[in-house]
Amino acid sequence: MKDRWKPAALLAAAAVLLAGCQIAHLAGAMMQAEEYQKLVDTPARYSGLENKTVAVLVNTDLATLYEYPDVAAQIAGGVSGRLAREVEGIRVLNPQHVLNWQYRTPQWNALPYGEMAEQLNVDRIVFIDLLEFRLNPPGNRYLWEGVAVGRVSVIERDGIDPDVFADTFDITATFPKLTSVSRDDATAMQVQTGLLAEFIKYTAWLFHQHLEPKYPDKYRPELDMRNNKKK
Repeated sequence: MKDRWKPAALLAAAAVLLAGCQIAHLAGAMMQAEEYQKLVDTPARYSGLENKTVAVLVNTDLATLYEYPDVAAQIAGGVSGRLAREVEGIRVLNPQHVLNWQYRTPQWNALPYGEMAEQLNVDRIVFIDLLEFRLNPPGNRYLWEGVAVGRVSVIERDGIDPDVFADTFDITATFPKLTSVSRDDATAMQVQTGLLAEFIKYTAWLFHQHLEPKYPDKYRPELDMRNNKKK
């Protein structure tokens, strides 16, 4: 009788071991997913906007301006709004006033930087040079692969040399984060809105303390309970 029960006992033990391995694997996957969701408290890379008057200027090439005529204004307005909310003591010049000045000033982007600050009558200028803005991979209009690349510089009116950038940072934003998203899955407006939001966020993060993903390529905000509670 004892010999008869040996195979059944072995099978039961194997099942227990297999279940234990599956549970351990599942627990490991959950811990890894939680690690990917971690946010890191990150200081501003440039803190010189606090208690200053600031204008946000966006420069784009003619091709980008022709294809996306509202992008420069949307970036200027979005960055201005986030800076006004997040930077202590800042006084941000109305983005519409800045746009009007750009339209009224021929070759404004050829002026010495200090002269720009003088004419706008601000202490600092956040100068955003939009180097690339596209919604599709080159040569493929069927897939969405939004990319926005910019160089963000700071002009200090009271700096040692106001005609030289006090600091410069490179920004790259992408949207959507998933690959192989086609026109059947999203509209151009949805992709453009998401890409602008990412670029504006990354630009503003340069100037204020914030939480950013520890693993940007793995982070999925829809899984983060802290973000869901804020919505």
